Amino acid sequence: MGFAEKRGSYWRGRYKIELGKYGTVSDEAGVTIRFTTKRLAKQAADEAESTVRQGTWRDLSLGRMTFGEYASRWYAAQDLAASTMQNYRRHIEEHLLPTFETTAVADIRRDDINAWERREKEHYAISSVKTWRSTLHLIFEDAIDEGLITTNPAAKRRGRGKRAGRSANRGPEKVVTDPLGVLLIAERAALLSGRDDEFVASVLKGYTGIRWGEIVGLETKFVRPTTFRIEWQLYELDSGEFVRCPPKDDSYRTVDSTPWLSGLVKDHVARTQPEPCPCHGRTYVFHGHGDARAVQQGASLKDVARRADVSTGTVSNVLNRPHLVREETRVRVEAAAAELGYARATPQSQAAPHWRRNGFSTWLFGPAVSGWYPKKAPQEARPVPVLSEPWPGIPVRGRNSQGRAEACWAPIQAGLTPHGLRHSHKTHMDELKTPKVLKDERMGHVDGSVSARYSHVTAGMREELIAGLTVLWNES
Repeated sequence: MGFAEKRGSYWRGRYKIELGKYGTVSDEAGVTIRFTTKRLAKQAADEAESTVRQGTWRDLSLGRMTFGEYASRWYAAQDLAASTMQNYRRHIEEHLLPTFETTAVADIRRDDINAWERREKEHYAISSVKTWRSTLHLIFEDAIDEGLITTNPAAKRRGRGKRAGRSANRGPEKVVTDPLGVLLIAERAALLSGRDDEFVASVLKGYTGIRWGEIVGLETKFVRPTTFRIEWQLYELDSGEFVRCPPKDDSYRTVDSTPWLSGLVKDHVARTQPEPCPCHGRTYVFHGHGDARAVQQGASLKDVARRADVSTGTVSNVLNRPHLVREETRVRVEAAAAELGYARATPQSQAAPHWRRNGFSTWLFGPAVSGWYPKKAPQEARPVPVLSEPWPGIPVRGRNSQGRAEACWAPIQAGLTPHGLRHSHKTHMDELKTPKVLKDERMGHVDGSVSARYSHVTAGMREELIAGLTVLWNES
């Protein structure tokens, strides 16, 4: 039974939670309720102890925990794929903590979250903001289970808000290209890198729809005479480490290949003679471009930028081109680096064992598609300078490359990304009238409908698709 306890001019209710542990009757904010009489305090204590016995009790004082404290505890309790853990960490550290870190969990209201969402949409893509709010919603759902709060302030209320104009917030249509575009992009990427890996990988992606991580993680033993087996992918973490993990959504599959594509990949393996990588001890079809990434110990460039409240580009300028940065900014960045004990990464002498997603997309695939190099301080974005012969043009490098060039590449398909080749392959299969069940199998998608349970892939379907893809290749 509960009991009343005299505290100066008021009474408080006390009740047993478990052996040796007692709670105090509190309001929704976790503040102790001061009763004017002993009887009222005793009644409230009895009711609280009854909820404990029924299993519906929750410690309201926990709601006074700050969001930063709870988010740290919540993240530490997760046991998910490395890629998911990295994404959650980004969402929390870069977008949720700056606004909610010092606020008590119980004090965060729906209006606060809506205001935060509006501010984020002013600077970031709507789809990204929705993802961050989903993470916030998930954190609050677990907070409810732990008894910190009773309702989820991040929940979206259906049927509220304006209906007109919602389509303006939809994401842009995914850019695709035709088979000729796949071939031209592959040729240009190889010319930019000076080797064949980029040509073979781009064609492989354009004619199989294999995801980027699956291509980087494609082992030589899974290259077979008429198929490619997708068993693993390599996922790149922010730290630069490559994690070997199952394909997305456990989409293990065998992808049918045309004879010419299997021959292209097998000849590439025979020519390059790949050796096991130092990170996993496994032999992969493709290797990275350029030298291995520098090894970073301790605090990162991003940590320094966050401490100094500047961008990572500003920190890089302070380290490499201090004359471009204002004096007060330089002093603040240097002080932040000293506080964190930041040490510059030490370069490695060996070649990179795997492609870096950003390096491939920014400096090889992007220029091949658009015909332009991206902006990189102090240089602005500029056309890829090429010699006109032999066709399709050889990139000019070195001093005064723009002055020595005879031409530049015309864009192939503005806005196309490496993942766009996967969408392109799906589109090509649509043009070839490929049955949906075979398209889903090839792309690693799962159709949960009832009709899908009665659809099956046949040898005739496979042969027809292979023949159609061969025609597209020959025409291109």
